[in-house]
Amino acid sequence: MPIPDQLKKAIIQMPPKEKDKLLLRLITKDSTLTDKLFFELIEDSSTIPERREAIMGRITRISKIIQDSPGWILMDMRNLSGDITYHVKVTKDKVGALELNLFLLNTFLEKYADKLRGYSSRTDKVALYIAKKAQTTLNGFNKLDEDYHVDYKRDVNQMLKQVHQLASKMYAKQLELPEIWE
Repeated sequence: MPIPDQLKKAIIQMPPKEKDKLLLRLITKDSTLTDKLFFELIEDSSTIPERREAIMGRITRISKIIQDSPGWILMDMRNLSGDITYHVKVTKDKVGALELNLFLLNTFLEKYADKLRGYSSRTDKVALYIAKKAQTTLNGFNKLDEDYHVDYKRDVNQMLKQVHQLASKMYAKQLELPEIWE
C-alpha cells in the first residue's frame, strides 16, 4: 500500500527514539523482513554458502525417505521448493536458486525414477510439476551470466534428460523444453 506524502513527511520528522520504537514494532510483525535484516546486518551477507548447504542437506535427507506414491513425492518437492524460495527472498541469491533447484530436481528424479517412470493418473500432478519446475529452472539458468553456464551445463543436461525420460516427458514436449542444452 503506498504511503501518502504527508505521512512520509510526518514520519521523517518524528524524533529518532519514537521512530526506532515504531520500526522495531513493525519489524517483528514480518518474519521474512526480520530474517532479511538479520542476514544483511548481523551475518553481513557472508553465510550464503552455509545456508545453501543446509538446504542441500534437507533435500538429501528428505529424498532418502522412501515414498510409496507420487503424491508424497510431490508434497516433499513442493515443501523443499518453498525453502529455496524463502532462501532467495532473504538472501537474493540467484545463483543459489539455480543450484538448489537443479539439485532438488536431479536428486528426486534420480531417487524416484522407478515411481515416476510411467505416466498414469497418479503421476499426472507430479509430472506436470516437474516439467514446470524444469522450465522455470531453465529460464533462470538462461538469465544468468554466461560464465555460470559452464559450471551448471552438466547438471542442466542431466535434469533435461531425466525430465524427458520420465512421466513428465509429455508435459516437457508441450512446454517445448529442449532435450539437451547447448
